[in-house]
Amino acid sequence: MEIHWHRNDLRATDNVGLAAAESDVLPVFVFDDQVLDHGSPPRVAFMLDALAELRSWYREQGGDLHVAHGDPSAVLPDLAAEHGVETVHYNVDYSGLAQERDRAVRAALSDAGVSATTHQDALHHEPGSITTNAGDPYSVYTYFWRKWRDREKEEPYDAPEDIADVSGRSLPTLDELGFEEPTADVDEAGMTTARERLDAFVDGPIYEYAEERDDPATSKTSRLSPHLRWGTVGPRTVYAATERAAADAPDEDAAKSVEEFQGELAWREFYHHVLHFNPEVVTQNYKEYEEGIDWHDDPDEIAAWKEGRTGYPIVDAGMRQLREEAWMHNRVRMIVASFLTKDLMADWRHGYAHFRDHLVDHNTASDNGGWQWAASTGTDAQPYFRIFNPMTQGERYDPNAKYIREYVPELAGVNPDTIHSWHEADEETREFAAPDYPAPIVDHGERREQALAMFKRARGEDPDE
Repeated sequence: MEIHWHRNDLRATDNVGLAAAESDVLPVFVFDDQVLDHGSPPRVAFMLDALAELRSWYREQGGDLHVAHGDPSAVLPDLAAEHGVETVHYNVDYSGLAQERDRAVRAALSDAGVSATTHQDALHHEPGSITTNAGDPYSVYTYFWRKWRDREKEEPYDAPEDIADVSGRSLPTLDELGFEEPTADVDEAGMTTARERLDAFVDGPIYEYAEERDDPATSKTSRLSPHLRWGTVGPRTVYAATERAAADAPDEDAAKSVEEFQGELAWREFYHHVLHFNPEVVTQNYKEYEEGIDWHDDPDEIAAWKEGRTGYPIVDAGMRQLREEAWMHNRVRMIVASFLTKDLMADWRHGYAHFRDHLVDHNTASDNGGWQWAASTGTDAQPYFRIFNPMTQGERYDPNAKYIREYVPELAGVNPDTIHSWHEADEETREFAAPDYPAPIVDHGERREQALAMFKRARGEDPDE
């Protein structure tokens, strides 16, 4: 008998570690309090739903998912001793907390005479496999992408057939794990939903992805991010589906659109590589400034941003979508991040922490990379002098205000022109159009100049020049 220890790989198919366990596989999931301490209601709720479906799949195969609660470095050696297990398989997790936990598990298993075998599963290409000609990790995505794109990808792995006939205990509830029910309407989890989303996406929307991806009101995005984060679908399965879509593309533009989506898969891996080689970026700026950045950090402004009450419609729509769905459209993520770090001049760490607490698809590598990009502190980051105008962004990407009016009901009856010129409207116009929606809490033009000066000072430059 061999153990496969599930973590962020809550699926049976296309699971490298699970497929490597060759005989009489005992699948295990351990609720680790150290990990749960960093959890949030939306993510834990999604995880529990995914585990419930995974358990059902194992039971259909004549086995079960063994569930435990405790320190994995104690639980796994005990389970191995109880069932005569000589090998524990698990897939690599790249977060700092996970790596610290895994070192303790490996040491405990070694002391118990049990082999710990790790597998590369979450990424197509593990950190260190795509480097510059000098052997250094890339800090610029474009060069990384070119090599990632041309590197051969593995095919998906089959599901195991030989599951151990060992009964498991029931899954805990959110309450038993110490979490309240999420206030957000969290997406359905599990392998079935993930596969349905993938199939629906590559069956048509992927061919319009390049053109429509930045429009938050359309359904032309895949919504696969929670499933990739929790591993309810494997990266090889996703890539193979996109390759089939590329082969069936009706024209060159459609094929390029598929490649555009594949580029997003590469971005995900790029940020994992960055985190692996620079674990300190979770709390520190990737890019160092000579004098450091003197963030403004006004608590009332940050609170208004979190609540979606900034008076900038596209920003508020995004923050309310986050609150309602535990998810946010990617273009809007960039807009709200730019607004927090440039218009409010608040430290990106406030935004990263808020996303961590509310996003069902929160991933340390991707979220950190995205926030530092927006804040002009990260690898391959947005230059500090390129500052999104939130009104222009709203008009460009949501011209009919369909997205804004969906998530900001105070503006539901307001025409798009008024919404996109809200920052210019006088008090009487605002009171007439939407009396319950606030005026802008800051002046974008003024804050843009202040942000530029803030970054110039950090760079050791004269802010007046």
